[in-house]
Amino acid sequence: MPLQIFCTISFSNEEAPEDAAATEKEEDEADEFLYGQEEDEEDEEDTGATTDFVAFASSCTLHGLSHIFVEGSLGARQALWALAFLLSLSVFLYQVADRIAYYLEYHHVTLLSEEDSPEMTFPAVTFCNINRVRLSQLSHEDLLYLAPLVDYEPGMELGFTPAQPGPWEEDEPLNLYGFFNRTCHQLEDMLLSCSYRGQRCGPGDFAPVFTRYGKCYTFNAGQDGKPRLITMKGGTGNGLEIMLDIQQDEYLPVWGETDETSFEAGIKVQIHSQDEPPLIDQLGFGVAPGFQTFVSCQEQRLIYLPPPWGDCKAVAGDSEFYDTYSITACRIDCETRYLVENCNCRMVHMPGDAPYCTPEQYKECADPALDFLVEKDNEYCICEMPCNMTRYGKELSMVKIPSKASAKYLAKKYNKSEQYIGENILVLDIFFEALNYETIEQKKAYEVAGLLGDIGGQMGLFIGASILTVLELFDYAYEVIKHRLCRRGKCRKNHKRNNTDKGVALSMDDVKRHNPCESIRGHPAGMTYAANILPHHPARGTFEDFTC
Repeated sequence: MPLQIFCTISFSNEEAPEDAAATEKEEDEADEFLYGQEEDEEDEEDTGATTDFVAFASSCTLHGLSHIFVEGSLGARQALWALAFLLSLSVFLYQVADRIAYYLEYHHVTLLSEEDSPEMTFPAVTFCNINRVRLSQLSHEDLLYLAPLVDYEPGMELGFTPAQPGPWEEDEPLNLYGFFNRTCHQLEDMLLSCSYRGQRCGPGDFAPVFTRYGKCYTFNAGQDGKPRLITMKGGTGNGLEIMLDIQQDEYLPVWGETDETSFEAGIKVQIHSQDEPPLIDQLGFGVAPGFQTFVSCQEQRLIYLPPPWGDCKAVAGDSEFYDTYSITACRIDCETRYLVENCNCRMVHMPGDAPYCTPEQYKECADPALDFLVEKDNEYCICEMPCNMTRYGKELSMVKIPSKASAKYLAKKYNKSEQYIGENILVLDIFFEALNYETIEQKKAYEVAGLLGDIGGQMGLFIGASILTVLELFDYAYEVIKHRLCRRGKCRKNHKRNNTDKGVALSMDDVKRHNPCESIRGHPAGMTYAANILPHHPARGTFEDFTC
């Protein structure tokens, strides 16, 4: 083991001015000696870098490195191992790229499940008489006001006797909202019987709502503080059953074909959630008089994924008319804005505070604009699917009513003729098929956990590595970079700056290799020494004298 000499050398600043050049020369000679030694050490470290990497490869958990990087020259065995390692690494990287590309495609799957429930919320049921206005409520002035909507022109045969003007026509100006509210089929006249789960119900259990069919009525709307009704059993008799008189003798004559006239008789019905308004003219189904119609429902809860996996709307819309976002609410909101922008008015079923369209505006602007919007302009109203929604699947069946055996009884009970009963009476029975609901849910087909699992499996299969192996490689690279930067830059500067204050470790071999002693032997006698130099050492070779 070489002998190390650790010495601390201080140079006095009290030298005479003529000795300053000699002192500076002595310091330069010391620095040259010290850093000449460091350069030799750097060369030795460069030659040992390969040995260091071999040591790292032998301890690294990455399979194959210990067989590739060994001491000595590269042989056939190391070349074969290197080829095998590169092939495995290539396959691994290909699999990683394939899995990442598959993940970025954002696939999803749809899961269908059916779950039982001890009780279920009964849906809202909205129905409208297809006829908007009753004949018996029309005066001659009313008919002239409504003429653009029904294509009536003065002088045409009426086919009925107009009613006498009422006092309301003198008190307030006509608008279609008030007009439809006054002349529509009233629920008290249409509703002959009503029961829910075997208990009687009446007009007070229905809430009025305006649609394209005028004034309609919603059962179990959940409005005005009324709780939503629930049912605890499925099947007929455990839902809503109503008997209606559609009052065909009150239907308007058809003078022409317009958007506000129809050739049918009966009612339109929509079964929907309480959280969305009815869109009965497009989503409703018809129920004809002379039949009892059974509607078996099943609740369906739909859960969609937001982008990029799906295309649902994850946040509530910015509608000022509806609190809950739904496709129906979005469409009504959009149609309202479209009509207000193009016609400066709104239809009676549209929310807001814009003025109601007059019959002339209906015919000339509102109906054509709405038809254009629904049929052709697909870019104005873009209503995205909500991420959570409820809808009701339906199965309809019907039987004829009345039977020959019951026709006389019903005619007597409601004080109508048998022919009237057959042409105007209908029964609607709505119930849950069973106390269960169907869930249709979109799920991510490939998530981050699956991606990491696949990458980890491929990494372990092909190169035998893990996350800790990657950390080992980064740690080794960090240590190498830090060592090189420290050796070439900052560390050398700091060492040179502080060399007058810190000790220097020298081996005896270093001292002999520098060999300053020969020059000392030739120094003449009688030489003077500086005050801070050890005795018997010449002033011109202070460091060399000390090492000798």
